[in-house]
Amino acid sequence: MSSDGVLHTNTPLIESVGMSRRLGSTVYMKMESSQPSGSFKIRGVGHLVQKLAGSKSRGVICSSGGNAGLATAYAARKLNIPAVIVVPSSSPQLVLDKLRDHGATVRVVGKVWDDANAEALRLSQSDNLTFVPPFDHPLVWKGHSTIVHELKASLPAKPGAVVLSVGGGGLFCGVMEGLDEVGWGDVPVLCMETVGADCLNAAVKARCLVTLPDITSEAKCLGAKTVCRQAFEYSGRPNVLSELVSDLQALEAVELFLDEERVLVELACGASLAAVYSGLIQQLQAEGRLPKPLAPLVMIVCGGSSVNLAQLQYLRTVCK
Repeated sequence: MSSDGVLHTNTPLIESVGMSRRLGSTVYMKMESSQPSGSFKIRGVGHLVQKLAGSKSRGVICSSGGNAGLATAYAARKLNIPAVIVVPSSSPQLVLDKLRDHGATVRVVGKVWDDANAEALRLSQSDNLTFVPPFDHPLVWKGHSTIVHELKASLPAKPGAVVLSVGGGGLFCGVMEGLDEVGWGDVPVLCMETVGADCLNAAVKARCLVTLPDITSEAKCLGAKTVCRQAFEYSGRPNVLSELVSDLQALEAVELFLDEERVLVELACGASLAAVYSGLIQQLQAEGRLPKPLAPLVMIVCGGSSVNLAQLQYLRTVCK
């Protein structure tokens, strides 16, 4: 816990020479991978837990494919309260081990996040636990908005664009909220998903909320079948772009990022990194959908704890 009482840290903002060279514009990395729980999730989850649970709570419960659960477990440990984390069977064993390392009780229910979420909601009622939604809550968005306030304090001017990965939409909502708060509401925001975990993109194309039949992407931490309504509403703004990459493109981005920046992130984070590494941003510039030249771009490196060298090797065998 920081000296001002919050559970997250003010993360580094670092220029990426490699991505800047590829893009032809300066690229800054907001290194959420350096958060104590391993991802940006501790911003929103930590804020919510402190506001709704506190040190006198009977405990918290969260449904998560990994990172929101880890943030909840970390927050609960720091506040000395019990935590129950309900995860789908698609969650990697290394995440389950980390959850238990934080002292959380882990329950594996269902195949995808939606199944785990239904069970967590049930248990929150039956066991009188504070429910921690992984992405769909105003307090979560408020916590995530602190990313933008840190950017405002660090950058000499507003960025040319912000790139982020979208799962259920919590990070996206927080960034949009923060941009509005600091007067950067017109900054382009590029929302990245992988094919097969593309609930926002599907909703944008359908012009209404849709529920995916299944999550077929290996980026399981992007694996919400339905994006939150607030994210869908933000997606209607003219400065928001929704784009897809394949699992293979996301994996190639993860590997290039590891080579160039010496940081290992999960496939879900690779979706946003692939916006630069795959040439997608350059394509959007050629189509006139992003300006060229582009003022400094901010890449939110969301991080993630569901990856290690063994998981990376597995991804190399299935992402073809």
